[in-house]
Order: sequence, then C-alpha cells, then structure tokens
Amino acid sequence: MIQLRPSAERGYADHGWLKARHSFSFADYYDPAEMGWGVLRVINEDRVAPGSGFGRHGHRDMEIVTYILSGALEHKDSLGHGGVIRRGEVQRMSAGKGILHSEANPLADEETHLLQIWIEPAEHGTPASYEQQMLPLDEMRGRWRLVASPDGAEGSTTIGQDARLWATVLAPAERIDYRLISGRLAYVQVVYGQLEINGKKLNAGDGAKIADETELQFVAGEETEFLLFDLPPLA
Repeated sequence: MIQLRPSAERGYADHGWLKARHSFSFADYYDPAEMGWGVLRVINEDRVAPGSGFGRHGHRDMEIVTYILSGALEHKDSLGHGGVIRRGEVQRMSAGKGILHSEANPLADEETHLLQIWIEPAEHGTPASYEQQMLPLDEMRGRWRLVASPDGAEGSTTIGQDARLWATVLAPAERIDYRLISGRLAYVQVVYGQLEINGKKLNAGDGAKIADETELQFVAGEETEFLLFDLPPLA
C-alpha cells in the first residue's frame, strides 16, 4: 500500500513571520485521518522570515530533527547549547524529560526554509540532549545518506527510537531502490523535483505513507531530493 499525501492537501498556517505546511495534525490544524504515521508524528515545512523565529518554549518526550533546505537557523537551549545550522547540516534535539529552547532566523535579508520533524521516542523521561551534524549534499547524490538512526551509524545523528531517516538527491531518470523489512512502515517526503515510487508519481512537497511493501523503486523525473523514513510497525 502506497497512499499519497498531496502537498496542496496539507495543513497551512500563515503567521506573517512564519508560513508553514503541516503534513500531520499540528497546532490549529487538525485532521483525525492525519495524526502521524507510526512513530512519525510531525513533518512541518516552515519558512521563517529574516530576523524572526520561535521564542523560548518547552518540549518533552519527543525526538526533534531539523533539516535545513536554505538559509540558517540559530538554536539556544536550557542545556547551554547554542549555534547556527545551515544547509548541509542537521540538528537533533531529544526533548526527554524536558527542555526549553528557541529557534530563530539570524539572517537579515534571507528567508530560512526547513523541515521540522518529530518522532516519538521509544522511552519517556530520558535525559534531554542535543546534537548537530554535518550533512554534505555530495554524500547524498545518487545514493542513500543516513541522516538519523538509533545507533548513530554512518555519521548520522542519534535518535531514541528504532527508526531511520535517509536522504538522497537523484539526477533526472536516475533510479534508487530500497528494501523494507516485512512489517515495517515507510514514509516519503519530496523536498523538490518529481519522483515515482513503484510507478506512483509525486511532486515537490508531496508525501507517501507506505505499508505492506518490501521492494521500493524510486525514479526521478528531474533532479529530485527526498527523504525516506524507515519506521517500526504500528503498535
């Protein structure tokens, strides 16, 4: 089963300084049919205006991955971490038993475009932590690049869940395959370009829920970047 999630059907919020598309129910957007996919709870495509951002606020018991598409994002948290992430880097915050943080676009003349991803952890009440990793685009071209995993394999950031996030950039007509272990779920999010998954067509911003499939074939119609989430079975 491959169930498409067209970009135009996602939730949308315009706060002036922030324009967001929500793949799953989030904040004021609620759709009982779109509450997440397995342990994948949130994919928000955010555009943050220059000099604006999310003020200090709290999270708990969630693995939060920030994937930068363009621009920059400045992070500060109650654990004393701080820094700026840009395209070619990924940020992971394990909220655990509780953390306060802020995220802002530090640029004066450029919008920041990002994907904010929330994954439910395997355990609650663990110590909060933060990690920032390089994610060179050249390492994604024509192959799978592991972005996040439970064991930090292949230079990926470490999350507290049996889930793996992969990224790739394909040239026009290029194909890449993925074998999904029987019983596991997958979710695909297209960053840009045109993609076919086992013959089903997706465009920029589209997503796809995948279940009861093991052999996945991806073919790009033009240069295409997309993410693949390999997720544990539904509880």
